[in-house]
Amino acid sequence: MQIRTYERKTIMRTGLIAQKAGMTRIFDMDNGKQIPVTVLKVENCQVTAIRTQDRDGYSALQLGVGKAKINRTSKAQRGHFAAAKVEPKKKLAEFRIAPENVVDLGAEIGANHFIVGQFVDCQSTSKGKGFQGGIKRHNFGGMRASHGVSVSHRALGSTGQCQDPGKVFKGKKMAGHMGDETVTIQNLKIAAIDEEDNLILVHGAVPGGKNAWVLISDAVKKPAPEGVPMPAGLRTQPAPAKEQDDVVAEETVSADDATAIEPAEVTQSEAEAAVKEGSADVASPEDNKDEKKD
Repeated sequence: MQIRTYERKTIMRTGLIAQKAGMTRIFDMDNGKQIPVTVLKVENCQVTAIRTQDRDGYSALQLGVGKAKINRTSKAQRGHFAAAKVEPKKKLAEFRIAPENVVDLGAEIGANHFIVGQFVDCQSTSKGKGFQGGIKRHNFGGMRASHGVSVSHRALGSTGQCQDPGKVFKGKKMAGHMGDETVTIQNLKIAAIDEEDNLILVHGAVPGGKNAWVLISDAVKKPAPEGVPMPAGLRTQPAPAKEQDDVVAEETVSADDATAIEPAEVTQSEAEAAVKEGSADVASPEDNKDEKKD
């Protein structure tokens, strides 16, 4: 008997947490077709903890996103975030990774973690629909709309058998609570990426309502494309030129001070004191007036 083995084509690198901003459309410049996209905003997504094989038994990264109020954060969570040197986060999630794809603690992952054309899996909590019937919840066909049915056109119908077994089996599709559960949509394509505003535009619909948290990761059923950032797409910010600005400001201030220096005027009391001391270089204002009259 021959056993077939399959190699995992995807690379186990971390995903990221984004917030669903809504849906819009973009146009394909090649053929002019419109593409419906979901806008996902990545806001300050940082590494808050690292799970290692030696200590925890598996390799993963814990990411945090959003800004939580300090007075609504427990002391235990404050200590956890303080150890990572990050601000308190609203949402935390873990992503399994390969040991060689570990990211430094406190590093910020941006929208450049993915590339255009890449396939991703999006996971979120679907919208809650409340208590719904079998037709909406399980797509039942319902009863006949005309002959032989009275008042119960959308009824569920028979749910059991005869006296034997005399019960309804567990798992029977019936009316009940619908929605508000974890849903994963696989193989969604990245339509565009805005690194300046840290936005990811995904082709198609993503589960969850507006402002819902969405976990985005590399597709497990598609090979990873070439050119993806390894081990992660870190958000780089321009280094502040504060020192250079301070030097320029100091030079400007010193130049202004040098030009602002003017010779001080000699008052009459100072001139009289200088004459008493025997200084002949300083002349009083009255002497200057007499010289001009002469």
